[in-house]
Amino acid sequence: MIKSRIFPVALMPDGNGAGGFCPGLGIPGVDSPPRFPDAADPLLEIDGLSLPSGSKGILILADGTSFEGTLFGYESIAQGELVFTTGMCGYQESLTDPSFAGQVLTFTYPLIGNYGVIPGISESSTVHPRGVICKRQISHPDHRDSVGSIHELLLAHEVPGIECVDTRALTRRVREHGTVLCVFGPAEREEEMRGILQEMTPPDSEDLVAQVTCEDAILLNPGAKSNDGAPLARVAVIDCGIKHNILRQLCLRFEVVWCPATMNLQQIISEWSPDAIFASNGPGDPAHPGAASDARNTLAEAVRDDIPVMGICLGHQLMGLAAGLRTYKLRYGHRGANQPVLDLETGNVHITSQNHGFAVEDPVKGMLAPHPSGACSDPVENSIGSEFRVRHVNSNDGTVEGLDLLGKPAFTVQFHPEACPGPHDASYLFDRFKEMVSNSLTVSNPETTQGRVN
Repeated sequence: MIKSRIFPVALMPDGNGAGGFCPGLGIPGVDSPPRFPDAADPLLEIDGLSLPSGSKGILILADGTSFEGTLFGYESIAQGELVFTTGMCGYQESLTDPSFAGQVLTFTYPLIGNYGVIPGISESSTVHPRGVICKRQISHPDHRDSVGSIHELLLAHEVPGIECVDTRALTRRVREHGTVLCVFGPAEREEEMRGILQEMTPPDSEDLVAQVTCEDAILLNPGAKSNDGAPLARVAVIDCGIKHNILRQLCLRFEVVWCPATMNLQQIISEWSPDAIFASNGPGDPAHPGAASDARNTLAEAVRDDIPVMGICLGHQLMGLAAGLRTYKLRYGHRGANQPVLDLETGNVHITSQNHGFAVEDPVKGMLAPHPSGACSDPVENSIGSEFRVRHVNSNDGTVEGLDLLGKPAFTVQFHPEACPGPHDASYLFDRFKEMVSNSLTVSNPETTQGRVN
């Protein structure tokens, strides 16, 4: 079985350049950048399509509701929190997004897999949902670059799937009553699955960030320069479950150090001397006392030290906690590529890509669209040494989507500016961060990007 995360220390040979993940490739000044595995790589070795067996399956929800279907992928029992995503394409990116760790993912779009699996576009080295549900998956994809089917991708990573399910009824159930624990697998194992469901605990109680973060820090694009030959500022990325395309976008603008979520600020500074800190997306409860808490402490300390900071998704939630706001579980979350977000400063509405089940409370309105369970963090004190303002809100439910820190070079957003998949409305935020870092270096020390030994 392919592990839940391929760590940066497990480098992949360059080979002929097919497949893999190499965010430093093509960056001016970078020679022989490290390359890492891509989730689609195992399919490059498959000779001919393999087809699902067509075995009958059953999906059972914690409230006792059940749905019949047909199994595909790895034919075993899957269990986790049932969530749905509304994207009409980009299923490969969704399947490989670490933010889905611990969850069973339902696709609302009725046809998944028609263009197959494409080498080099995955968002990580593996498939992260613990199970996949759809109306119909295509076993014979049609695309010139495809190297296999969704069935084969799930099979290679030992992830179960079930199709021919009434996903409209399933999605309505989740929208009305909130996300719910579930289990699915072979129909003949129904009694066993019902027993499993009775003993299940929410995946949010697990240290999911520790499961998906990288193991060791590594420089992705050493010696990176701008097009005019100037050395790029260095940013340390706190990996809470980062997507590959976020690293690609950062490597276009910075020299990037990919760091585990458990690495504290003093370690990062002493070993890598970064000019800025970036906190990524990721799965689970932002208030979990494990790796997420470690990352939160790093962010808070960086802000107190006036180091430029940008956080997205889970990174945004961690900053909210550090700012003294509570986080809470949403009824069914925001998962898709068409979430409207209002910028309260400019009045502009951006259509954004999102994948999260928790939110930061509004400092005035409190917790909006909460889950029926009432799950939320305990009250905490502001530990960042700064006040803040809400900059972005969700146009649908009014939930907080972004924070600006007052008097500090730091901001956060709940959505994914790199938008893979999704619209590119918010990609300018990476440039906003680059400008913020540049201004900070000009004020503090314009020579900080010169003469590094790392």
